[in-house]
Amino acid sequence: MTPLLARLRTQSAHIVVVGIGYVGLPLVAEIARAGFEVTGLDTDPRKVQLLGRGVSYLRDVSSEELAPHVTSGRLRASTDETVIREADVVIVCVPTPLNKTRDPDMRYVMQATEAIARNQHANMLVVLESTTYPGATRELMAPRLTGSRFELGREIFIAFSPERVDPGNDTFKTRNTPKVLGGATPACLEVARTLYCQLIEELVPVSSTDAAEMVKLLENTFRAVNIGLVNEIAIISRKLGIDPFEVIRAAATKPFGFMPFFPGPGLGGHCIPIDPLYLSWKLRGLSYQARFIELADSINSKMPDYVVERVTTALNDRAKAVRGSKILIYGVAYKRDVDDVRESPALAVIHGLRARGAEVSYMDPHVPELGEDGIELASVDPGQSFAGFDAVVLITDHSKLDRARLVREAELVVDTRDALRDQSPLPDKVYGL
Repeated sequence: MTPLLARLRTQSAHIVVVGIGYVGLPLVAEIARAGFEVTGLDTDPRKVQLLGRGVSYLRDVSSEELAPHVTSGRLRASTDETVIREADVVIVCVPTPLNKTRDPDMRYVMQATEAIARNQHANMLVVLESTTYPGATRELMAPRLTGSRFELGREIFIAFSPERVDPGNDTFKTRNTPKVLGGATPACLEVARTLYCQLIEELVPVSSTDAAEMVKLLENTFRAVNIGLVNEIAIISRKLGIDPFEVIRAAATKPFGFMPFFPGPGLGGHCIPIDPLYLSWKLRGLSYQARFIELADSINSKMPDYVVERVTTALNDRAKAVRGSKILIYGVAYKRDVDDVRESPALAVIHGLRARGAEVSYMDPHVPELGEDGIELASVDPGQSFAGFDAVVLITDHSKLDRARLVREAELVVDTRDALRDQSPLPDKVYGL
């Protein structure tokens, strides 16, 4: 048995998690709960300061989960990369966004890899959890951490295990969500399994890091393509005078061969709008066009424009122009009951309405201030009446929304989530997607 395996099996290993955001912080909490010494490493001093005091800054992790481990000395936080010198395991959970040309932006992964290389030693496990394209762990991370210094599978162990975090999901958390795991070598997989089997209830080992990377992209490409399909069905149905949500719900009664997806104002968050394009980019280098992915992206990315058109039509039906109208966006978070606005379609809708001369405000009980994509706004008080606006556009159907009050007070509603269907009878002033 190697010294590293022995330390992992006895929970005497020190683990450093690079990046303590939506992925890293829940993982840090789980590692500490399993009995390991863990350090959260991040360039954001605010996160480090809060975590160092045992204070959570995310809804999905409570301060009560963190504080006892900080008090015991098992959990620490730092901005100093030299903590890696003391680590037996380094897990990388940094962002992997798209750049301005919508190609993979791997700079944060490479920065983390360089920090590890500057501080690494023999008998270390490095795991990448950041979503990336097939081959990235093998092509970018492994060569920098091996070379002439450390032998892969004997002195340095490298694995990829895609994060499966679903913010706001109260049922499936880090521990009870099955974890896909691929090693750069069989020995790497064995070492990684020895760690993760103590953190996660069910592991799903695959043959390579490439396969593990592809699993993650398949999961989110499947969703993006199916959402693109129903978004187009929504547009087609409206042109035919048919309610798309009625059609989808009726189709969903079929007990086999159909899985319901529902249209919306566009994709948001850190995964579905981005991950499929990593795969599309990779395949362009192999002279192959990922047609389903690119078509779905084209449809999904145009949905905010379609929402603006629906608002324009709704106002025109009441002899009002968009220009000069006071329009309230309800919900700017990318999904229900979270405070995350990354890639939220609400941002594009706000820009689209402003470009047509509308006076746009927003209301979101989870996002008190908005400072994204050139938009600087503060939320309207969620208790304020909806009556003072020419139109309310429901983008994110937070559970805190008083749906009956919205229907009663608003002059006009464009409901992009079919959230008001149960308000019966539904008045003509409510327009669907």
